[in-house]
Amino acid sequence: MASSLYLHIPFCRKKCIYCDFYSTIHCEDTASSYIDVLLEEIRRENSKFHTVYIGGGTPSILGKEQLKKLLESLERCYRAGAEITIEANPESLSEEKFKLLADHGVNRISIGIQSLKDKKLQKLGRAHNSRRGVEMVRLASAGGFKNISVDLIYGVWGEDPEDWAWELEEITKLPITHISCYGLTYEKSTPLFNALKDGGIRPLEDKVVAEMYEYAIERLSVRQFKQYEVSNFAKGDYACRHNLNYWRNDPYVGLGASAVSYLDGVRQENVPDVDLYIKRSRSGGNTVSSSERLTPVKSAKETAAVKIRTKEGIDFAWFKAKTGYDFLELEKKAVKGLIEDGLIKYMKSGDSVMGICLKRKGFLFCDTVSSALL
Repeated sequence: MASSLYLHIPFCRKKCIYCDFYSTIHCEDTASSYIDVLLEEIRRENSKFHTVYIGGGTPSILGKEQLKKLLESLERCYRAGAEITIEANPESLSEEKFKLLADHGVNRISIGIQSLKDKKLQKLGRAHNSRRGVEMVRLASAGGFKNISVDLIYGVWGEDPEDWAWELEEITKLPITHISCYGLTYEKSTPLFNALKDGGIRPLEDKVVAEMYEYAIERLSVRQFKQYEVSNFAKGDYACRHNLNYWRNDPYVGLGASAVSYLDGVRQENVPDVDLYIKRSRSGGNTVSSSERLTPVKSAKETAAVKIRTKEGIDFAWFKAKTGYDFLELEKKAVKGLIEDGLIKYMKSGDSVMGICLKRKGFLFCDTVSSALL
């Protein structure tokens, strides 16, 4: 049984040049029809989830009535004490919306600030300025939100590492509990990649980006934001419970266009097309575009590939209980090579080897580690 529910709200005011998640420009009529379809699907859910994550796109772009209907319908789907997260962008937030969210069960908000430098925001094609981002964080706190996360991007072409250091220092002064730091990537399906290919931009050297990442780890730790995953840092007990569910490779339900579900060893992805999703859902048709039943071995390897991303690494006893496989027997060849490359290390208790985790270098090359374990 799944303990987590994800809802994809694929509407944005504008498409950022670096984003390769499925999204489309917001249209009020389409959004209204889409929410009506989601409401029907939510009504058919019988589970009581421990976490609900409303992602996008830009969920906060929805009108107040649409948000209210969506949140009210979700109330029957989660347990007392559940973590209810919504993603939001500064330009689509207001005091009135914060009150609506707080009054209808949302207890965690993730704000896509991305930067505290206006020039950097303009490069990335963001629809807000730095002042607006800071104001919305403070407004969320004033509105009663205790669990506030922000996203930051680093490694933008032409970026000065000193500016990044300043951003980290300033962001930690805000009333937040969680920070996600993402190195800029050049995904093939984005305008940013085309600009790179055409020579319109020159990316920062890998060495500089790596130094910026390592500085973030060091500086955020000093400010009490402890790293618990490659890109994520939290104060106290404010690690994102929903994302921890993914990194344990636990089952989850995904509703909405392009959303993914993982249930009973089967991974399904919905059609990445809002209009087609609405049409099929209304007619009782199949909204799934692809489906794969994972073999026990593949499921175990995927568990290894996602769990290694966490600071705590992979405990062998936990892995055996979850997958039925002995980790070292399953990943013997990969582990040998990763240790020789200085990317992972054994975790020990006395003379006993209890598990593996990433070394400092491994955090820099986590995708390489995950790929080896797959």
